[in-house]
Amino acid sequence: MSLFRNFFSVGAWTLVSRVFGLVRDALMAAVLGVGPAADAFNAAFRFPNLFRRLFAEGAFNTAFVPMFSGALEQQGEDGAKLLASKIMSWLLAMLVIVTVLVEIFMPQIMVAFVPGFVDDKAKFDLTVLLTRIMFPYLACMSLMAAYGAILNSLGRFFAAAFAPVLLNIVNISALIPLATFWVQDPQGATVWVALATMLGGIAQLWLVWVAIERTGFRPEFRLPRFDPEVRRFWVLAVPAILTGGITQINIFVGTIIASGADSTISILSYADRLYQLPLGIIGIAIGTVLLPELSRHLKGGREAQALASQEQSLFISMLLTMPAAAALIGMSEPIVRLLFERGAFDALATKQTAEALVAFSVGLPAYVLIRVLQPGFFAREDTVTPTIFAGVSVAANIGISLLLFPTMLHVGIAIATAVSSWINVVLLAATLAIRGHFSLPRSQWWGHIMIVLISAAMGLSLMLLANHGAHHIAAGAPLWRQVAVVGALIAYGVVFYFTLVHITGTQRLGTLMRRLRRSR
Repeated sequence: MSLFRNFFSVGAWTLVSRVFGLVRDALMAAVLGVGPAADAFNAAFRFPNLFRRLFAEGAFNTAFVPMFSGALEQQGEDGAKLLASKIMSWLLAMLVIVTVLVEIFMPQIMVAFVPGFVDDKAKFDLTVLLTRIMFPYLACMSLMAAYGAILNSLGRFFAAAFAPVLLNIVNISALIPLATFWVQDPQGATVWVALATMLGGIAQLWLVWVAIERTGFRPEFRLPRFDPEVRRFWVLAVPAILTGGITQINIFVGTIIASGADSTISILSYADRLYQLPLGIIGIAIGTVLLPELSRHLKGGREAQALASQEQSLFISMLLTMPAAAALIGMSEPIVRLLFERGAFDALATKQTAEALVAFSVGLPAYVLIRVLQPGFFAREDTVTPTIFAGVSVAANIGISLLLFPTMLHVGIAIATAVSSWINVVLLAATLAIRGHFSLPRSQWWGHIMIVLISAAMGLSLMLLANHGAHHIAAGAPLWRQVAVVGALIAYGVVFYFTLVHITGTQRLGTLMRRLRRSR
């Protein structure tokens, strides 16, 4: 299977997951809106996600995968399985310790995480309760990410890519009765959804556990012990934990600052869900496939193939990400209104969420590029350099957020996230280029410039068409009409973009299809 087919295989299942996620978020918006209960739930859900990115995705997708791929290449299946057993035993031990400590000291931790909630005792207490319910979700997701990293290294992407669909299905099942009937108790509704989230986490873990059992690569847990391989893993993992979780660290900073204004956390959460749709489909898919691909090539001494894989990854990511960003900017308010404006989610919430979505979307290409460029360091077992750049990005995010939040509120935090991400991209790309690990021929530079220009033209035309037909998608318009108009605009955008991409020679569609069919 080709690199391109792997991208699209993972991306397709991620798309299914994100579509179910949008259904879940639409139901959540109808039930909770952007009120105190929604703020409490979104803050509580972000907390275990922060630790999941740090302990599981940060360590395993950046430190473990290159080591595991190298063991497969050099020591065979037995050596790779033994390495996985050693590392996962340490992961499990840390998860148990962290979960117990956090559950005990949750009120004190929440004072630091959402300081703006402290003066509202009911809101703060609800946040503590919801976080206690959902924090064990961390263990499920971390073990799932670890098993998924092994499956991805073996070239088996289905189970880990499909697992998030289960979480969304369980949450949707919990939300349907709440959205169908009048909800008198939003606080009670959040507890119900938190319990469903835990059940969904268990379902995800079960799916990847079954998949890894079938491969015969299920690691055996043992008492954690230090040996040279484990020591090498932690040398790589400690900075990788911080770098891999940089987005979550930025979100953590944004949550602390946003807790100082009512509804801001919920507004940012809904906007975040929308730009996460293309980010998940493109960025996560490319990052998931590219790291083991680069690691295998570099361990086998195939430097040219590694460079070619990264160049292809950059091109396909920009080919798909730039038009997605342009469409979200050009149609932000109609998209938010169609998906969320009903029940407790009113017209003001739509306007505020659309404003944040525009700012986030400016940084969407940067979020994807980070996932393309970081594997160039991680596959060479350099986790220190991207950690330094991540630290610079966090510092920029904090400074810009504090500067803009007093006057721009949710928009200021979204702008800070986008700008800090672009700073990270510039540092990563420049360093790889200086080291000779990344370069683009002149023809590809021209291709990227054309992608930007065509995307901008498409986004502008979508904005003009949406404004021209605003009465069809305005507040109060029938849902079927909003669906039809927004769907027609999206279809127009797709045809407009890919037609120009093809006729300008930026990417011939026939060539793209052949790449998808090509075997490695």
